[in-house]
Amino acid sequence: MTTDVTIIGAGLGGLTLARVLHVHGVPATVYEAETAPTARAQGGMLDIHEHNGQAALRAAGLLDAFRGLVLEGRQAIRVLDRDGSVLLDRPDDGTAGRPEVQRGELRRLLLDSLPAGTVRWGHKAVGVRALGDSRHEVTFADGSTVVTGLLVGADGAWSRVRPLLSDAVPAYIGRSFVETWLYDGDTRHPAAAKAVGGGSLFALAPGKGIQAHRESGGTLHTYVALSRSRAWFDGIDLGDPAAAGARIAEEFDGWAPELTALITESDTAPVLRPLHALPVDHRWDRVPGVTLLGDAAHLSAPNGEGANLAMYDGAELGRAVAAHPGDVEAALTAYERDLFPRSATEAIEGEQLHELLFGDDTPHGLIGMFTGNASPR
Repeated sequence: MTTDVTIIGAGLGGLTLARVLHVHGVPATVYEAETAPTARAQGGMLDIHEHNGQAALRAAGLLDAFRGLVLEGRQAIRVLDRDGSVLLDRPDDGTAGRPEVQRGELRRLLLDSLPAGTVRWGHKAVGVRALGDSRHEVTFADGSTVVTGLLVGADGAWSRVRPLLSDAVPAYIGRSFVETWLYDGDTRHPAAAKAVGGGSLFALAPGKGIQAHRESGGTLHTYVALSRSRAWFDGIDLGDPAAAGARIAEEFDGWAPELTALITESDTAPVLRPLHALPVDHRWDRVPGVTLLGDAAHLSAPNGEGANLAMYDGAELGRAVAAHPGDVEAALTAYERDLFPRSATEAIEGEQLHELLFGDDTPHGLIGMFTGNASPR
């Protein structure tokens, strides 16, 4: 099969690209390893920022529809000390400019905005190769192939497309998140729900922390951060959820029970999320007919920008292609010229934010950022 624009990965970035191309009358096909839109849970809350995520949705013609997905009140922020005392309690007054939505609902909005058949489910890319004359062939796990004049790797941290452009491989940053979920928090886990409040919770100490969000339906979604080696985490049997939760909670011995309850009272098995990053200044020489977006291009320490950047990348690439009809190389040159400095800036700021979250001065530096007395920028 031959097609002109092939996008590998149906995450938010790849779908935004497909949507912006569709708005401009440029057909594209998205290939996704998942077998269906509901094949797995799509993660938790996302705060969508005015200058990038919302700008991308505006370019996609979906900003008004997006506003209908916003969960009111979720921009509230609480910072608690390890004993549960409140260090900062900032309500959501609607002026923060970072409304919160569920990732899965945002993805569904993008999927529903595309023509039927745009996304080919159950197509896991297992190999790519250059054919010359700016064309590439993608091979899928089922043995099928596609040849394309423009190949876009929107396939995340472990991109199959990236090796066409770069030898860079994500490296472990020395920290992992462990995710837990408490359902019906207000009725089944009232102490933990009260601690989290109406939006986001930060309870931090050097090298570790408990961060949680209030999602829809009273769900409390927690990211437990620990600066430990991969070998240390390998020593925890995640197949025994109770024992694993207890072992993680030991790292917070002496902390308020309403905080450790976010670990020990989890209604699901804990999920380990090792954190990896590409080099801050990751870039590549122009290779005809192929480019990257999102984590495939600039994976960095989580700083609230990942989804926003991926969507913005997709929108900018879509607009560049539309602005250079018939000249893929001009479009990719324009896109990458802005992509590289933008990505490097955000990666540096991500590292600075992690220092505020988990460095020696936490949580005071983070509070300073929230109150305007300090900034990672």
